Amino acid sequence: MRTRRFPVVILASLIMIFMASLAFSANPSPDNTYSGDWLTRSTLTGDWGGARNDLAQKGMTVDLKFTQVLQGVVDGGKDSSWESGGRGNLMFHLDTQKLGLWPGGFLTVEVEGSYGDSVNAYTGSILPVDTNRLFPHPAKDRLSVPAVQFTQFLSHYIGLYIGKLDVMASGDMNEFAHGKGDEQFMNLAFGLNPALLMTAPPSTLGAGVIILPTKDSNAAIINLGIISANGEAYNAGFDTLNSDSMSFSAEGRLRTNFFGRTGHQLLGGVYSNKNHTSLDQRLNSIITDNLKENTDCWTIYYNFDQYLYEVKKGSGRGIGIFGRFGISDGNPSPVHHFYSLGIGGKGVMESRPADRFGIGWFYADITNPTITGHFNTRSLLRNEQGFEAYYSIAMTPWALLTPDIQIVRSAQKETVSGENVETNTILGLRLQLIF
Repeated sequence: MRTRRFPVVILASLIMIFMASLAFSANPSPDNTYSGDWLTRSTLTGDWGGARNDLAQKGMTVDLKFTQVLQGVVDGGKDSSWESGGRGNLMFHLDTQKLGLWPGGFLTVEVEGSYGDSVNAYTGSILPVDTNRLFPHPAKDRLSVPAVQFTQFLSHYIGLYIGKLDVMASGDMNEFAHGKGDEQFMNLAFGLNPALLMTAPPSTLGAGVIILPTKDSNAAIINLGIISANGEAYNAGFDTLNSDSMSFSAEGRLRTNFFGRTGHQLLGGVYSNKNHTSLDQRLNSIITDNLKENTDCWTIYYNFDQYLYEVKKGSGRGIGIFGRFGISDGNPSPVHHFYSLGIGGKGVMESRPADRFGIGWFYADITNPTITGHFNTRSLLRNEQGFEAYYSIAMTPWALLTPDIQIVRSAQKETVSGENVETNTILGLRLQLIF
């Protein structure tokens, strides 16, 4: 069993625990402003002598985040080990109207880079336990540009967008369970519906239409898009853009007012005409490298979030529940059905408006690959399910420390050497700094 990096983990944990003790003396301001003293402003580097606030008023914002994850498989899995890795993310936004050009234009550019290692390979799970380290490349240290997107609203009700899209960041939105593992849950199961993974690349070329059915732009939104099914964050994507590898998507999100409190209902679907390798193969096809392919794949997905308690109506602070359901063709997608449920909270205590927490459970119905023509065929995979709980401590508005625990029964049943893969227990610490 691997024990590499364990002394480093102990030292880093002690340092982080000491830093966490500062949280009781720091009272983060609920105001999201670049100005203020270093304990209450929203970013570590502040307002840059006033220049940052001036740029924001003119429609230009630049935000930089570094997220470091320290994680270890402490029981079960394929290998007991601790690893540390992270990701930097820079976001540039431009509003053409505030810049004094023309109304309704918005430009987004995203740059991200990863470094270090993760324990994703040690768990035997199809769904990674450290989502943050997946981007822009799950195994290599890279600097990439996952998004260069321009959106132009033709009226209040309709807009067009085109460019390289960060699908992972914008699709399947949920108030309590969404994103790349840097702010809420760490497991991919809670960041995006895993049934979508074969039909929608995380970063790819695309275009689409945004429809706002009402005057209240937050009440409902419909997104119709067409994207390349071959996208990668670290490639421009034009060399693989063709009509035989496209995905077509439709998604609608509606704000609700059940129990007199804020909530959302989301429904979407994706169809892809890309050729994928089938999960079902004949043994002689594998030997001759003449693998069978499936032409089409599709996914239908749903999620909801609902506040049960709000500090103030529409404030984004309170406690609520969330859930997801997804269904795919089951081949080539390895996740046939998916379910998740959980509880989330944001800024519940008045004295700690930037703290967050989440508790969630997921279940993934995994399609087992079959190989015919072999007298000793075995079941290679099983259904995967897991539990995760985290609490994000806002030591300051720009320094967030998050202890995390996951218990996961992985899809992989046994290792190559024939050893059983037992249920994983994974402990983690995440530190995010916002510059």
